[in-house]
Amino acid sequence: MKIRLTPLFLILSVAFTPAGAASAPDLVTVQREVVETLKDFIRLKTFSPPGDETKAALFLQAILQREGIASEILEKEAGRGNLIARIKGTGKKRPIILMGHLDTVGIEREKWTLEPFDAVEKDGYLYGRGTTDDKTSTTVFFEVIRQLHRLQVPLDRDVIFVAEAAEETAPGLGIEFLVNEHWDKIAAEFALNEGGITLEEDGRVKYVAISAAEKVPRRLFLSATGFSGHGSRPRPDNAIVHLATAVAKLGAWQPPLRFNEITRVYFERLARISPPGEAWLYTHLDDPVIGAEAQEIIRRTNFLHNSMLRTSISPTVFKSGFQMNVIPSEALATLDIRALPDEDMTAFIAAMRKVIDDPAIEIVSVGGALRPATPASPIASEMFQALERAQQKVFPGASTLPQMDAFATDSAQLRVKGVMAYGVSPVTTAEDNARMHGNDERIKIATLKSFFELVWTAVLDVAAAKP
Repeated sequence: MKIRLTPLFLILSVAFTPAGAASAPDLVTVQREVVETLKDFIRLKTFSPPGDETKAALFLQAILQREGIASEILEKEAGRGNLIARIKGTGKKRPIILMGHLDTVGIEREKWTLEPFDAVEKDGYLYGRGTTDDKTSTTVFFEVIRQLHRLQVPLDRDVIFVAEAAEETAPGLGIEFLVNEHWDKIAAEFALNEGGITLEEDGRVKYVAISAAEKVPRRLFLSATGFSGHGSRPRPDNAIVHLATAVAKLGAWQPPLRFNEITRVYFERLARISPPGEAWLYTHLDDPVIGAEAQEIIRRTNFLHNSMLRTSISPTVFKSGFQMNVIPSEALATLDIRALPDEDMTAFIAAMRKVIDDPAIEIVSVGGALRPATPASPIASEMFQALERAQQKVFPGASTLPQMDAFATDSAQLRVKGVMAYGVSPVTTAEDNARMHGNDERIKIATLKSFFELVWTAVLDVAAAKP
């Protein structure tokens, strides 16, 4: 017998549906759409400079238009577009931002084994520039917005999607432009952005590290001067020799270890889920007797952890000379400094001078910090706790760790405005994560669904209207 549902019955059934019941997207569809969108996104060459992010913003905006989602593109410079879309809630709570960037770093084409902008699928991976930084996260956040709109999920917070320009090289055209000139369009209580690590070891997720703080990038230069002369007559005042010696001294130097509220909890929690030998290291890092030994082992075996413990120095560019048989009178080295958020740079540079101990070397600082130093986002917040609950659902048996990113993100500019910003990432192995900014960058396709589920679960936890 066919039963007709009356309009009243339909109204009542909707009215008494629990808030989470309608918020169950089909994950097979989600996976397919994320892969399709991500492939097309990778094929848009938005490496910065020059960026040309507006073409990517227009690409995503066209999809939003087909879905019936309003959006706008804001440019400080022509071609460097930022896309903003908003799914409205009741306004009972302040908004949450889902933010990713449209640009990538450049490539060294001759060192890739696959075309970096062809979005090639191979052995379960999707290869292409931006797969780990940051087009995958941007695409997943975008899919969350699509699904919220499609399912008409009742929200107590607006959910704002921000696809920003110029994160890699010129944040003044991206996040700083939005914060300084369009803050009313993105003002929020919480934000999810790139950052952190979801680490897979031996085929299972070991932990989900959520970034709640980050180091501060700075650029310093070492300048050496000497006397120019014929290459057949070696000189003790050769500028290259002085500079190379200074760089070697800094390379051998370990700046002092200093925990903060994020890194202390990170290593405490990491010790609980690590094999005994590793756990011993993490629990003895600041031991007055054997801490130096533990730190040296970390320095040799885990470059990320070593950087999380101290202000770090990496020589990255070396310039000198113009001809083989001419001793140059000048030499210049660029140092990538990643400072702890509370580092006293005046004192740190003084310590560098003491280590170098060479009057022929000058330390030059130009432009100050490349991102602002900010306090950590609290790990007792509603957002962080929602991410912990989402981790337990999506990756049962894993652990949640608060992390201080050694690299920089545009969460810093949001934290300056009081936004509690957190970095999350798809599942990667240590090998895959190491390809970020490198060659043959890739993401395992199977991880896209779990990353969507993690973000979706956490967003609903903090933003969905409660029954």
